[in-house]
Amino acid sequence: MLLGLLPPSEGTLRIDGLAPRAFVEREGVAYLPELMQLPLQWRTSEALDRLATLAGIAPRAVAAARERVIEATGIDEHRRKRLKQLSKGNLQRVGLAASLLAERRMVVFDEPTHGLDPVWTVRFRDIVNGLRRPERAIVIASHNLDELERLCDRVAILDRGRVQRVVSVRGRDGEDARSVRRWRIRVVSGAEVLARLLHRARVDGEHVECEIDLPGLNRALAEAITGGAMVAAVAPIESSLEEAFRTSVNR
Repeated sequence: MLLGLLPPSEGTLRIDGLAPRAFVEREGVAYLPELMQLPLQWRTSEALDRLATLAGIAPRAVAAARERVIEATGIDEHRRKRLKQLSKGNLQRVGLAASLLAERRMVVFDEPTHGLDPVWTVRFRDIVNGLRRPERAIVIASHNLDELERLCDRVAILDRGRVQRVVSVRGRDGEDARSVRRWRIRVVSGAEVLARLLHRARVDGEHVECEIDLPGLNRALAEAITGGAMVAAVAPIESSLEEAFRTSVNR
């Protein structure tokens, strides 16, 4: 719908006041699909040149745009290979390169790290951070909650086609310290003492797991430490986004 390829079944969708198709025709959209589908006999550099032309880049600027995105996505060694010779991860990097050919105010990535190895998953984060502009919207569709929490300002959680919740993951709206979360605490000594001070606590060796809000956790930790317990680490069992997802979809 953001690309203007499908109309909404109900409601209205606008990008900067325009219907999506009108916006795309006027300004274009940078788009990376989940699965790249290009003629597999094309060579990598040839594919990027063709896509640059389709993106409206002037002929004299195509080569420079191609070299810029090849360098950004680390696919120089694959420039002369046919697409059918590329692994899934390298083909995904070609798709990422194609989405970066032209400067756009709207960027849409659909499962962008699909097939990428851990090194390029990290580098993708750098690319996204480099794309950030006050006037640019970057939309990422993904099932990878950890990736979204690292990349996004806000995450809309959808279930059965409806938005269940919008979570601010960069803390701009603040996080309610009174909300109950699950915690895992590593205790060098005094685990049983700490467990008695916590709500619904479970001791697993040197770890104590519990569900409690942050003020309650701090009070229990302070009392346990005063009583001689030695605490080595405290961390939520789930990230705030994972917790929001679990409670929103109720599965």
